[in-house]
Amino acid sequence: MARPLRAAVPLLLVFAATASGQSELSEEIRSRADAGRHAEIDAAVRKGLAWLARRQGEHGGWEGAVGHKRGDGYLVLDPTRHGIRGDGHPGVSALAGLAFLADGHVPDRGPYRDVVNRTIDYLLSKQNDAGYISDNESRMYSQAFATLFLSQVHGMSESRRLVVDEALRKAVRFVEEAQNVHGGWRYSPKTIETDLSVTVCQVQSLRAARNIGIRVNGSRIERVIDYVERSRIESGRYEGAFYYKIHGRAAYTKTSYAINAAAVTSLHSAGVYDRARYGGALRYLEDHYDEVSRIYPYHYYFWYGNYYAAQAFHHEGGRRWERYWERLRDDLLARQEPDGRWINSVGPGDAFGTAVACLLLRIPAEYLPIFQK
Repeated sequence: MARPLRAAVPLLLVFAATASGQSELSEEIRSRADAGRHAEIDAAVRKGLAWLARRQGEHGGWEGAVGHKRGDGYLVLDPTRHGIRGDGHPGVSALAGLAFLADGHVPDRGPYRDVVNRTIDYLLSKQNDAGYISDNESRMYSQAFATLFLSQVHGMSESRRLVVDEALRKAVRFVEEAQNVHGGWRYSPKTIETDLSVTVCQVQSLRAARNIGIRVNGSRIERVIDYVERSRIESGRYEGAFYYKIHGRAAYTKTSYAINAAAVTSLHSAGVYDRARYGGALRYLEDHYDEVSRIYPYHYYFWYGNYYAAQAFHHEGGRRWERYWERLRDDLLARQEPDGRWINSVGPGDAFGTAVACLLLRIPAEYLPIFQK
């Protein structure tokens, strides 16, 4: 719901106030302006969710290009080469479902309750006996986002309570067992390579499940912390930031906006809130937001990077969050298309961009447990 607008303050009173009075009135004027931004945010989210609802498939999922990062591009996989014809993209579908939950729509009430219920049914239908949630050859990113969605919707649907609980427990076990010997995850389960981009999704899904009472092996979390901290850059231009990879090809060669956001959120999700251990990554995010927003406004670099950067800054709070939020909010509001969507031209597609944009705009509301401080 939009916050009510405050009554207008006469300009004469602003000019006539004392120095301290000007400060108080300025606060009131800023609050009034902020209320106006809340109205804009509410309108943008409503349009975004309406666009998503219109594009939900009959099976309950959303379509998206299944693929992975390749340089500055996105390599789209073709499941039909193996004779596979799936129904949608589980990761995009889970994020879309989370966007509806983040706006207060739940399985048993709200105008989009049927959308949420169909999302649940779709993801449950794509889980195998081992707990793996996959469609169209989607991999560990989708597994993590689907697990996260199930953790957030857990207990909300009386008719699906037991089946969601069982599916979530299986999904959590699969994520745990997919962790490799280095303590992280990669695109496929148990591969020897690992990176922070895939790892952050998994550890956040485990944290969300543990928060609602699902048993998570503590040693898995300790291994994540060790892996992330071994990824920290100890000297040079980017001291305190984090490497993309420390095992396999191109190890110890790259850092990026998304990776530093992933590192901070991984540590937060693992219960580490010591700024001395990730302060360099926060500085990197502050210094590079404008560059990423300017050069990659419709790229998955922007969407995926800010999905985690927003969570990192929100948990930090204070002026650091406020400065970041003002830039992100204004960019999102300015870039929404007239039909309600946000464009993702390099990546899974517009359903992905729209779902992430709606989630980002709802982070301050803290409706979802994963967004709460």
